[in-house]
Parts: sequence; structure tokens; C-alpha cells
Amino acid sequence: MKRIAVFTSGGDAPGMNACIRAVVRGACYHGIDVFGIRRGYNGMINGDIFQMSSHSVSNIVQRGGTILKSARSKEFMTVEGRQQAYEQLQKFGIEGLVAIGGNGTFTGATLFYDEFGIPTVGAPGTIDNDLYGTDYTIGFDTAVNTALEAIDKIRDTADSHDRIFFIEVMGRDSGYIAIQSGIAGGAELVMVPEVLTPISEVVETLRAGWSRQKSSSIIIVAEGEEEGSASEISEKIRKRVQSDIDMRVTTLGHIQRGGVPTAYDRILASRLGLGAVEGLMNGQANVMAGIINNELVYTPLKDTIRLPKPISEDLLRMVKILSV
Repeated sequence: MKRIAVFTSGGDAPGMNACIRAVVRGACYHGIDVFGIRRGYNGMINGDIFQMSSHSVSNIVQRGGTILKSARSKEFMTVEGRQQAYEQLQKFGIEGLVAIGGNGTFTGATLFYDEFGIPTVGAPGTIDNDLYGTDYTIGFDTAVNTALEAIDKIRDTADSHDRIFFIEVMGRDSGYIAIQSGIAGGAELVMVPEVLTPISEVVETLRAGWSRQKSSSIIIVAEGEEEGSASEISEKIRKRVQSDIDMRVTTLGHIQRGGVPTAYDRILASRLGLGAVEGLMNGQANVMAGIINNELVYTPLKDTIRLPKPISEDLLRMVKILSV
């Protein structure tokens, strides 16, 4: 393999730049020409492709976001769009791709490989940590620490004013950020999409705390929680408890996607980026590079897309025990 390209797609995640850097410098080390594709599949379709060098990725390992930009592409989900993307890659002589992204990114890469045979190795870049085939995804650790910093600050206010705070964190289909930031932040309850938590159970938990003279509480809600958003849940609970209880809602939103990546995310991203390059060199195609039990593994992209990544029941049990 003489020429490869790297791109980022879908939601940005802290550590993506560290992964890009590892791909570029890994390719340069092995004597492979490496190209960057701006704005994901949109850039591939439009030919926004440029050659990169070791110098191209200087001083980016510590930066959040992605220097290659990111976008979601409806056009790439059409046969015509993928045909155009293939023709653009042919112009540059690109033989393989490193795709840094999540579920949607890998779905597109799978279709592209099936139709045009361009081998892709994915690197899991999503703060949600919801991809099968890796213990952790790029950006997850930073997102948890960002959420935790906010939770710690909100707890100071909650304790000072005897308030109940409902804090909504990202996780449309996954409760990983909620459960880990909840444990680390000492939350009284964590609500995640994977496990139904009835409103009656939330009320019961709050009343049990009041009976022990607990004057403030923190409840972490993943955005994909079945009972609704943090605002909707707080309103449901307000109707069931005494009206003089002071409840507030904070939605952390996109602050979880930005910021300086942690050391863990930088190292993880570097391992996965180099692993993706060397996977392409060794004939891997249509797989994702991941880390399981601290070992580099390759999982078929089709499995990362279709197989669920269950949340740990032990972690959920831990929240309940430690909030007593």
C-alpha cells in the first residue's frame, strides 16, 4: 500500500487530533504517502483532499476538535455520492482509508467497501463510548472528566441551598458518560437508556434520603433516558412530592464534546491511529481498531455497527449502594 487518506466524520471528540497525528506520522515512518480529507465524506465527494507530512500535524496532540473538520453527509448515503467519492480517491491514487468516527461513519465505510473495495480501518472517535469492539472510545475519558468538573461545582450550590439538581449529560443511546460521571461525582441516582428507571423509583430514592436528613441530591440523566429529558423528569417528580422542594435542572450539552483531551485520550488515540495504519499495511479491511483488556484488536465494522455494547450492571449497582 503506497497511499492512504485519513478523515474525521460525525460528532467531534477530544483526542481526534492526536489520532490524526498518529496516522500521519505512522504512515510517514513506514514510507506511505498520506492525505487528509476535510469535512468527512462531504470532502471526499468534493475532492477536498490534500497531502500531509509530519510537519502538518505538529502541535496538535493537545488540541480538542479536529483539524480536518467534520460533517455528516446525506449525499454519501446515496450510490451516486459514493461513486463520486470513489472517483475522487482514484484521482489521488488513494488505496486505503482511516476513518475516525462512530456508528454512522462506519456504516458509510461498510457500504463503500462493499461497492468499491476501498479498504478502511476505523478508529472509534465518539464521546458516547457506545461502539462494540473496544473498551473505550476516543474522547470518552475527556467527556467524563468535563461532566465531573461541572457536577462537582453544581454540588456546591446544591448543598448550599438544599436543592435537588437534575444534570443532563450526553448519551442518546448510551449511559456510559452518565454512569461514570455519576459514580465519580457521588450522585444519588443515575438514569440511563439501557435500564428503565421508573419515576416512582426516583421519588422513593429522594424520600429515603430525606428520611436520613439528606438536604441535597444530584441525579444524573443521560439524554436518551426513556422517561424523558432532565427537565421533563423534574416536572414529573415535582408533581409527586411536596411543592416546597427546590429543584433545578442543568443540561451540560456540547461542552462535553470540546476541550483539551486528557492524557488517557491522547494515548488511546495515538495507539488506535498507529494501529489503523499498520492494520491497512497488514491487509486488514473493513475493520475497527480497538483496545480490549489493553490489547490492540480488530473488529469487523459490521459488528461494531450491529452489536450492542451493554453497560455494566456492577456500575449501576455501585451507584445504588454508594448513595445510601
